[in-house]
Amino acid sequence: MADQEVNYFVHPDDVQAFGFDWGQLALTVGPEVNGAKNFSGGVVSLPPGEGHARHNHPDAEEIIFVVAGAGEQMIEDVSGEPVRRPVGPGCTIYVPQGRFHSTLNTGNALLQLFVVYSPAGPELALRELPDFKLL
Repeated sequence: MADQEVNYFVHPDDVQAFGFDWGQLALTVGPEVNGAKNFSGGVVSLPPGEGHARHNHPDAEEIIFVVAGAGEQMIEDVSGEPVRRPVGPGCTIYVPQGRFHSTLNTGNALLQLFVVYSPAGPELALRELPDFKLL
């Protein structure tokens, strides 16, 4: 992408969101959005009581930053034991490469997260899930 073509400023409403039974992901940065080469990311929105199933990203680390709401984050430790913690605004969660994890909205309002994958790529696998739809 030529520099004048790069979209440096992307709002979640500017992109088609990935919809799922548990919520949505608005991918706001990544190779296909604005040419980012080393990471991808976006805003995840989980309605009250919803969450995404235990999964991992075999080839990527993930950062999860809680923007709004209340939830429970699970990350398996090196022995595979689930470690659960309540999370809220301002909390940063580090998910090592290949580590299983899940997120659940335990509050009464939308749980909003900003997620970053490094390297980019895990977001592409989401398109293969049976409940995937473009919003």
